[in-house]
Amino acid sequence: MATQSPSPDTSKKPSASTSRIARSAGAVSGAVMCSRVLGLVREQIFAGMFGAGYAYDAFVVAFRIPNLLRDLFGEGALSAAFVTVFSDYETNRGAEETWRLASTVITFFAILLSLLTLVGIYFAQPIVSLLAPDFSMVAGKTELTTLLTRIMFPFLIFVALAAVVMGMLNTKGRFFIPAVSSAFFNLGSIVGGVSLALLFPRFGWPAIAGMAWGTLIGGLMQLLIQLPILFKVGFTFTPRLNLKDPGLKRILFLMLPATIGLSATQINIFVNTNFASSCVEGSVSWLNYAFRMVQLPIGVFGVAFSIAAMPVLARCAAKKDMDGLRQTFTSSLLMIFSLTIPATAGLVLLAQPIIRLIFEHGAFTALDTVQTAAALTYYAYGLFAYSAVKIMVPVFYALNNTKYPVIGSFLAVAANIVLITLTIDQFQHRAIALSTSCVMILNFFFLGSILYRKLSGYSLVYIGSGLAKIFLSTMIMSGGLWWVKGLVSPYLQGSIAVQLVLVFSLILVGAVLYGVTLHFLKLPELKLITEKISRRLKK
Repeated sequence: MATQSPSPDTSKKPSASTSRIARSAGAVSGAVMCSRVLGLVREQIFAGMFGAGYAYDAFVVAFRIPNLLRDLFGEGALSAAFVTVFSDYETNRGAEETWRLASTVITFFAILLSLLTLVGIYFAQPIVSLLAPDFSMVAGKTELTTLLTRIMFPFLIFVALAAVVMGMLNTKGRFFIPAVSSAFFNLGSIVGGVSLALLFPRFGWPAIAGMAWGTLIGGLMQLLIQLPILFKVGFTFTPRLNLKDPGLKRILFLMLPATIGLSATQINIFVNTNFASSCVEGSVSWLNYAFRMVQLPIGVFGVAFSIAAMPVLARCAAKKDMDGLRQTFTSSLLMIFSLTIPATAGLVLLAQPIIRLIFEHGAFTALDTVQTAAALTYYAYGLFAYSAVKIMVPVFYALNNTKYPVIGSFLAVAANIVLITLTIDQFQHRAIALSTSCVMILNFFFLGSILYRKLSGYSLVYIGSGLAKIFLSTMIMSGGLWWVKGLVSPYLQGSIAVQLVLVFSLILVGAVLYGVTLHFLKLPELKLITEKISRRLKK
């Protein structure tokens, strides 16, 4: 890679790709928002039907096992590595070679993941005992978790192949359908899961097993919904398995360090689950409900911008355009900060009203609301770092240098274990959420410092100036939101209709205060996007 220093005129202004990335991210954000809303409906159903305890604890741990492998082989290492190589093929080779590579990758991973699924089903019981040993202290809890694990393990195959298809479509400039496919996962989970959960008890099966089968149905739908548009852009699947294919070998080569790095993340999840299962019953559920909530802004902002920026970063790297790479990275980073920092403030201020509105129904009690809101508050502190890292890691992929995310991940494992051990007695389940945020912030600073060297510098003054405007806008928003919340707080525990109106009004007040302030402070990325929108509206 070229190592020339960035020129001032390119490092201190928004990237030319900013509006294109924002437009693509907007399409992805809309689709992800739809998916996340359906995901919250799904969690509401879980909360209403099962509360926080025995059955849902078992489901969370059972789903976490194939989910760990999904992060490794599906939406993590495989997706990023595939987009990098696929973009290179599309830029520098013909369509025939590009589609041949796609067929090879799909065939190879379909076989590999099928074998992994069979092994996982066979060894489900010892895996569950390793992940949540304290479940054995509650009669039948380990057995139920094992049953649910065996049902949901094939989910890995569907969601990993869906991630490969998504990578192909993103590289072809198609973002909406791949992003909205996860909404079909939630839709399948809700419709199929609830139907089976109501039916299964009549045949002696636990109701929660119906939700497990619903997860499998949702995973299949997430894959199938993308296939028509994939064929429309010119793909024809031809089963072929060539282990010596240079493209496949390059993808595996890129995946190897990333998989090792992501395995560190999974170790963290293993550690967190182990600690949570040792806390009072319901801790696993409280943490899961809270993390689902914080996944909404992560998905809408972090994941959306990561998906939109990844093909642009890969093309800049393929063309050896280091100035373009630096600009795209810094502009994407500022856009992420401009969305996640106010979101953090909003979640901290409104944690309890939001959790009460969404989950406190049926078996989900007021105590569950308090404990889940506490976990959400601590998770929210790391929101900006979690989202920013999703932009940083694709830059390392584009540079064909994936060892530093690996190092950062293993440093995070060590820090996570130390932090939880020091705080678990005092903070209980909250210690896990706090540690998750702290290690993500440490990882953000580590990767940011490495990228500064690898990119031969990027304008810290430009980023700092943008951050100052974002922080000032967030402070004004927080002050206004805190004042209005104080006025309406006596009514925030009223009927569902009253809660709904007040919570959405508070969110709207915060968004308007922040948006207006940031507009007057003239953040360059925001100004570029609003000017583009204004020109389109005038046309």
